[in-house]
Amino acid sequence: MALALFAVICLVLMLGYPVALTLGGTALLFAFIASLFGEFDLSLLGLLPNRIYGVLNNGILMAVPLFVFMGVVLEKSRVAEQLLTTMAALFGRLRGGLIFSVFFVGMLLAASTGIVGATVVTMGLMSLPTLLKRGYSPEFSAGAICATGTLGQIIPPSIALVLLGDVLSNAYQQAQLKMGIFNPKSVSVGDLFAGALIPGLLLVLLYVLYTALMLWWRPNAFGKTEEATGVEPISWGQVLTALLPPMLLIFLVLGSILFGIATPTEAASVGAGGALVIALIKGQLCRRVLGEVMQATVKITCMVFLILIGASVFSLVFRGLGGEELIHQLFSNMPGGVIGAMALVMLVIFLLGFILDFIEITFVVVPLVAPILLAMGLDPVWLGIMIAINLQTSFLTPPFGFALFYLRGVAGQMVSSAQIYRGVVPFVAIQLLLLLVLSLWPALATWLPEVIYGQG
Repeated sequence: MALALFAVICLVLMLGYPVALTLGGTALLFAFIASLFGEFDLSLLGLLPNRIYGVLNNGILMAVPLFVFMGVVLEKSRVAEQLLTTMAALFGRLRGGLIFSVFFVGMLLAASTGIVGATVVTMGLMSLPTLLKRGYSPEFSAGAICATGTLGQIIPPSIALVLLGDVLSNAYQQAQLKMGIFNPKSVSVGDLFAGALIPGLLLVLLYVLYTALMLWWRPNAFGKTEEATGVEPISWGQVLTALLPPMLLIFLVLGSILFGIATPTEAASVGAGGALVIALIKGQLCRRVLGEVMQATVKITCMVFLILIGASVFSLVFRGLGGEELIHQLFSNMPGGVIGAMALVMLVIFLLGFILDFIEITFVVVPLVAPILLAMGLDPVWLGIMIAINLQTSFLTPPFGFALFYLRGVAGQMVSSAQIYRGVVPFVAIQLLLLLVLSLWPALATWLPEVIYGQG
């Protein structure tokens, strides 16, 4: 029954039904059916009010609406547009320079907004026409824009890491209790932020190295040099004007978390206030814009918390049907021990990324497998970063890769869906390569948290 519940939920989600209602409704339906055959105790549903209250009263998750607010304000204040035009003017004279400017701006936007949709749409509207006009390959241009937009999933401060941090913290405490540790430690969002910093920058470096290799191998895919020389020169004053606001905001938010000055929620509030100041200085803050920002923030926040509530119902029913014991037995009998179990989980998450959103996987799959993997002795920070990078690929894998949808929506007739799909394949391979590198050298994810916090 537990496996059937999981399979039916995946099937219903593929049919396009709302995630939160699918998770909760299907789980309750299975609970009722199973109770008729004596395989589920309906009294377990009495635990739901406490679980839902715990979700809504979670201090860590309060960072979600604040980070969303910060990102939407920066989107409305045209920070991304100014960055793109400035970096394009700075690097545009070099062959391939526009692609490098896309990577650089995407990295800064990831560290300041962290909203994939906003980044991909902005990049698509602003840079894609220019790239194609100057002779860049449609496939490579589309792939670079989509891949760069997903950097907000791994480069902190990332909403995905906030959600994953809360799930992993609970899973880590469960794992320690199973191991007989009755004073369990926890893994914080700050640990994941610190752990994701080096892998995130390494991913950008891999994008750049791949582009440099393509420049050498297929120079015609990056336009003609003489066509790029018409870019207007730009002063360093203009560069600093575009760079300083987002860089200062990144330093205030991320620096305050990493150096222990503020919790992620407190830092998120600083970021939200700082974003408002930037919008005010740029003359982009008015009553209409503020209303749009607040409305978008409420919509995204309600969506996340409603999915959380649905996932809580699913998790309770799944465990009541014996699903947790089933997974534990599967992992215990897995050839290769912990390595085989980890490889299986990474494969399952990657495949589920073709049909499910990262939020659904975070709230449905990770709570089921993480306690067992952590009880096998895996480092929680390393596991969290591995899962986060794997989830990042879900934005690029068809048919339900959201980054592909965002670019398809704004590209019009400039590029076809087939060109977008072909363009993202190398970048998905690069993300999988980063997973391999992290599996061979876990210190890339655990070293910085150990230096900053004294623990992995």
